[in-house]
Amino acid sequence: MSGSNSFGRDSIAPAEHGAAEPLNFTVHSLPRLDVEDSRRTRIGRIKMLLVLLVCASPVIASYFTYYVIRPQGRTNYGVLISPQRPLPAFALSTLDGKPVEAASLKDQWLLVTAAPASCDAGCERRLYLQRQLRETLGRDRDRLDKVWFVTDAGPVRPEVLRGIEGAQVLRVAREELARWLAPAEGQQLEDHLYVVDPIGNWMMRFPADADPTKIKRDLVKLLRASQHWDRAGRD
Repeated sequence: MSGSNSFGRDSIAPAEHGAAEPLNFTVHSLPRLDVEDSRRTRIGRIKMLLVLLVCASPVIASYFTYYVIRPQGRTNYGVLISPQRPLPAFALSTLDGKPVEAASLKDQWLLVTAAPASCDAGCERRLYLQRQLRETLGRDRDRLDKVWFVTDAGPVRPEVLRGIEGAQVLRVAREELARWLAPAEGQQLEDHLYVVDPIGNWMMRFPADADPTKIKRDLVKLLRASQHWDRAGRD
């Protein structure tokens, strides 16, 4: 029993002498939620940028190859447009007046000509050249669209349309088109064939009365350099 009493006295002795000490607690701080959210957001943005970079890398690589790696060795026939001119959001329509979104022209290479609806002999030659050049590309021909921008509201002769089956024929005001495409000095807008890339940039212009063999050589080079980032055929 004495052991029991001694235990009781010892346990209350500090209280009897007024020497009780307050209990101390160690509090560990919890992670701040705003810090965690910020970290997650930062990681998410980095992942998104990496995905975008992977998606854009074929485009970057093809342009880097064509414009940077071989600038001295390249003997292109067409004139490279620098800086390239993005496709504007101008008003396009079919021959029967149905509106067409300019953005619908993207995702493929375009070989473009422009002429009024009356389409003189020079216009017919360029339309024929468009068709022949596309056919000579073989299995890559589906990666190139033929586009004729009709620059007035006149009627197009049926025989002209029959000769360009498969081409996109779109009306656009000449003034609007001239804010995007431009002829060489001393030439008219209608004198050339123009090349537009799948992103919608006007990037090359061929000379008036151009040599078809030399045009084809340039087109083959462009298609080869971009074989992984454009889309063959339209839905």
